[in-house]
Amino acid sequence: MVSFGGLARAIFGTSNDRRVKGLRPRVEEINRLEPEYAALSNEALQNKTVEFRKQLAEGVPLDDLVIPAFATVREASKRVLGMRPFDVQLMGGMVLDGGNIAEMRTGEGKTLVATLPVYLNALEGKGVHAVTVNDYLARRDAEWMGRLYRFLGLSTGIIVHGMSDEERRAAYACDITYATNNELGFDYLRDNMKYDLGQMVQRGHNFAIVDEVDSILVDEARTPLIISGPLEDRSEMYNTVDAFILQLQPEDYEIDEKQRTAIFTEDGTEKVENLLRDADLLKGESLYDVENVAMVHHVNNALKAHRLFQRDKDYIVRNGEIVIIDEFTGRMMPGRRFSEGLHQALEAKEHVQIQPENQTLASITFQNYFRMYKKLAGMTGTASTEAEEFGNIYGLGVTEVPTNLPVQRIDEDDEVYRTVEEKYRAIVREIRTAAEKRQPILVGTTSIEKSELLADRLRKEGMTNFQVLNARHHEQEASIVAQAGVPGAVTIATNMAGRGTDIQLGGNADMRIAQELGDMPEGPEREAREAEIRADIARLKQEALAAGGLYVLATERHESRRIDNQLRGRSGRQGDPGRSKFYLSLQDDLMRIFGSERMDSMLQKLGLKEDEAIIHPWINKALEKAQKKVEARNFDIRKNLLKYDDVQNDQRKVVFEQRIELMQGENLSETVAEMRNDVIDEMVAKFIPETAYAEQWDTAGLKEEVATTLNLDLPIEQWAAEEGIAEDDITNRIREAADAAAADRAGRFGPDVMAYVERSILLQTLDGLWREHLVNLDHLRSVVGFRGYAQRDPLNEYKSESFELFQAMLGNLRQAVTAQMMRVELVREAAEAPPLEAPEVEGHHWDATTGDDDFGDEFGGAQLATAREDTRTVAPEDRDPNTPQSWGRVGRNEMCPCGSGRKYKHCHGAFA
Repeated sequence: MVSFGGLARAIFGTSNDRRVKGLRPRVEEINRLEPEYAALSNEALQNKTVEFRKQLAEGVPLDDLVIPAFATVREASKRVLGMRPFDVQLMGGMVLDGGNIAEMRTGEGKTLVATLPVYLNALEGKGVHAVTVNDYLARRDAEWMGRLYRFLGLSTGIIVHGMSDEERRAAYACDITYATNNELGFDYLRDNMKYDLGQMVQRGHNFAIVDEVDSILVDEARTPLIISGPLEDRSEMYNTVDAFILQLQPEDYEIDEKQRTAIFTEDGTEKVENLLRDADLLKGESLYDVENVAMVHHVNNALKAHRLFQRDKDYIVRNGEIVIIDEFTGRMMPGRRFSEGLHQALEAKEHVQIQPENQTLASITFQNYFRMYKKLAGMTGTASTEAEEFGNIYGLGVTEVPTNLPVQRIDEDDEVYRTVEEKYRAIVREIRTAAEKRQPILVGTTSIEKSELLADRLRKEGMTNFQVLNARHHEQEASIVAQAGVPGAVTIATNMAGRGTDIQLGGNADMRIAQELGDMPEGPEREAREAEIRADIARLKQEALAAGGLYVLATERHESRRIDNQLRGRSGRQGDPGRSKFYLSLQDDLMRIFGSERMDSMLQKLGLKEDEAIIHPWINKALEKAQKKVEARNFDIRKNLLKYDDVQNDQRKVVFEQRIELMQGENLSETVAEMRNDVIDEMVAKFIPETAYAEQWDTAGLKEEVATTLNLDLPIEQWAAEEGIAEDDITNRIREAADAAAADRAGRFGPDVMAYVERSILLQTLDGLWREHLVNLDHLRSVVGFRGYAQRDPLNEYKSESFELFQAMLGNLRQAVTAQMMRVELVREAAEAPPLEAPEVEGHHWDATTGDDDFGDEFGGAQLATAREDTRTVAPEDRDPNTPQSWGRVGRNEMCPCGSGRKYKHCHGAFA
């Protein structure tokens, strides 16, 4: 029986079909322009860029230029790159230009698709960021597609690790900038630690196209980017605690692999307390006394390091360092580190040199970073399974773009065995069969350990003609993947397989030419050799096609359907035939963690013999349901993380915008004076309450506070003794004295030195208090979850208490700045005043859901694009109280547009 929804789809098509159909008229218009543009000279085609920019300057909307701009790029691509974008690639470009995600299968030419919207949006001159997952792809794409952009008169920059600020600034100033997501985020954070606008490198967040958008905006979204600085060395403590863990028995702790948690049992806690007491490391009687908070942290991390993290799966030891393995790509992540002492615990476990811990100086999630862009788009081969998340968090729709040629790959039902041993025997048999009939086969594994285990099995079976592609051999990745389509090739890979490099049947001609001919000079001999190689690859391709195309064999299912689909997608490129099959066992991680004991006993009762598999579409559906549950749980985790980070993000934006304002301000004396006056108001209100009688005034306390904060010795008791004096009179006299002292200091320093002193004190004090505030928020975040036991919503508790902490920080800022400004003295000439420099920092990537993290590398310095100060004048009736971006410039003494009834400087403009 067909459902009503199924009937409607059959008649009207899916919503995706309708979106794709709506793009076709524009594609036809571009096709009609092709003969006209093909007849243009190179110079006339290049002049199109000048014409388009002139039209934009005259007020023509960008959307009106889509058809001629795309036609221009298509023609330029034919001439410069030798590639003509297909109609479906034009569609993909339109999806991206509309600020959405284009789902395009592997081998459909996503890199070329991006050039269309990148060129169009770069015409505005506001900068376009093309975001890739690693430095190799950023370099490759910038060099490859940069030829096209240069032909059309646009500049191209690249941001990779290790560049100086000057190089980064120049790259961001280009029309188009290629960079990794990490470099962009870290530059943003570092820019907001600079002390001068001229030191900042980014220039705004206009338009970004994110390649592998699911990897960056979903997988990596669980791990905020963190900038940190070093704390004191505690390596001896880690080694001591590590030795204690080795003395524990399995009954001393409980492990939950599903939640990635490890906790001590009561017996285990008692044993650890005794060990710590014997080593004189326990304060008080209990491990959980408040003075032992740091020690609890150490022992918990040591337990996790030993019982949750596996060598060669979660990390490897290389050159005396712990190097993290990305669980989604299988790639090594050199320079990244787990945070909050976990990496140090792993270093102690593996007995390598322990690096010092770090303190958070600034952080941001990818969700909040990429939501700063005015327009955001992305492309990947696998986005549909996460469409809800893209829509909810980023406002991005997902459109599946049709393939240029029909997909001929056959996706076979999974084979499920009872044990891992049976599964691997079947896999080895299947690999041998494929190799014997010369069918190229790509074998996907979920970890380095399993890829090497399978390689050892093949060697024992007498098979040696295979390649292993995992994080240990990532340097050879491009060359191994490029030749994985050669007939008879056997490639064992972690799920990093093929990213950035297509598997072409018969092999990759360009890669082979580069390897075999190397530096052979241009000439007839080289041309003849190139022709030979291309002819050989054409012959090999026919042989691979005859054998059935690329066979993708997966040894396990991943928690996420996307990762499985990525692996499947390596086969069936550009209409080629192919097949895929998953081999599973009831002992696999996904099956074991999510319950397979009952199935195992049931299969035994049904008489399933050794080396027999159960194969049925129902099994596939059941597994897909389990994966959907895991994906939903991970989405909830990311969504929850974002809710907490949104609270911090609102405060982050206020602080960062205030820093920009302070750096832009030519004369900050008004800001400093307002702070000083606010501090005086608060002091007087504290010691002379508004409703108190004169005999209740604490004039001695006020005199002491004035001396401490303002560095003034004033006869406040005598003033209070005068008949008829009011608190306002005392406030005004203190202000006058403070203003006179400040004016005298300004006169002695001179305007230039005074401006430098004010900016220095304001920025350094703000940064110091912000860092303390981040630590306080971390501590609050770690304990607020327990409020749920008292039937209170932890998120609401976090919101209210973090706001109180923020207000307290602002009060401390006014107090600290005023106290310093009233005491500062000139110790060197203005010419000797050194430029303020941001501290040396490191970048991290912390996972709040598991306690893990991939923390980062040392930075020589780089920076970010940040919002410019809003100088627009907006009429009060046009301001939306709930949207600060609509307010324009607000005077400090105006009533706050939010409707609070307070002055702007005491509300949303609370900094000064």
